[in-house]
Amino acid sequence: MNFDFSAEQQQLRDQVRRFLEKNCTPLAVRARLDGAPLDRSLWKSIADLGWLGTVIPEEYGGLGLTYVDLCVIAEEIGRCVAPLPFSSSAYLATGAILLAAGEKQKESWLPALAEGSSIGTFALSEGHTAPSARNVTVRFDGSALSGTKLPVIDADCADFAIVAARDVHGEIVLCRVDLRQRRVTIQSLDSVDPSRPHSIVTFENAPAQVLTGASGWVTVERVIDSAAVLLSFEQIGGAQRALEMARDHSLQRRTFGRQIGSYQAIKHKLADMWISIEIARSNAYYGAWALENGPAELSIAAAAARVAACEAYWLASKENIQTHGGVGFTWEFDCHLYYRRAALLGVMLGSPRIWKDRLIDRLVLSNAA
Repeated sequence: MNFDFSAEQQQLRDQVRRFLEKNCTPLAVRARLDGAPLDRSLWKSIADLGWLGTVIPEEYGGLGLTYVDLCVIAEEIGRCVAPLPFSSSAYLATGAILLAAGEKQKESWLPALAEGSSIGTFALSEGHTAPSARNVTVRFDGSALSGTKLPVIDADCADFAIVAARDVHGEIVLCRVDLRQRRVTIQSLDSVDPSRPHSIVTFENAPAQVLTGASGWVTVERVIDSAAVLLSFEQIGGAQRALEMARDHSLQRRTFGRQIGSYQAIKHKLADMWISIEIARSNAYYGAWALENGPAELSIAAAAARVAACEAYWLASKENIQTHGGVGFTWEFDCHLYYRRAALLGVMLGSPRIWKDRLIDRLVLSNAA
């Protein structure tokens, strides 16, 4: 199988990178860290370029491209640690609607997502426990939601959330709820990466609509698996940039009359980072292929991509700081931007330990079958 990007997809990557290098600089990330609101002009710009509607079919206002094309964009989003709710809206909310909404609901909701006039997020977790069907306690009575979700990423700027809830029969359903109504309370949480803020979201008999196309925990897992593959590309993009930063500094910084990159200890750090990233890239490519062409293999491929990408980004981000030495710990250098994002993405959708357990379970079931 060929897991590499096509020539057209590589051209797309180059175009996305050029745009983000010009319009989404580290200064934009730092502004968000300091409490600035979402840059709506930047969000509108990426919507105008079609990124938000990459996988949304043309009849709903999107580009009708493939998930592999979205993976290309995701890698560049991660490379510049973009302070945007891209994964929340373009992976999770859009993915859930495409998978689980009815036809009329798609016609009503997807065009606004594609054009950027509506921002979505996905509310799954309910505390420190791993996301699972048995841990869903938010209730949907047929017309309204009651309960609390935490943490919910990007709830501060999202217009709506797709919420995993339990209906009157005890079954898992997905519901769309407006976050700007008076029966929804959003409380900000402290986070290692304030450029992607998290919140506690409380529903007090908040009016909501159930997605009518599909339901059940299997549907939720499919949304999570798809997002896990896309997030793995974000993590690889960030890890690759952290490696490049460490490499460039090791070639410029001199001690005792020599480049620090000439010392064996630094060479080994850079080599370990590169190997980890390439392992993650191979798993992510397999995940991208499964996302588009091999749904039967998606659950295993997504878990493998998730585990490898978390490990690669975490290693690259911390070794980038170590390679920079004392200045790597300062606010003025950009190393901490990647360290923060690596920590955040490492627990989004569940920690690496959870995904390792999931991978083992899925491999056991696959072999048993």
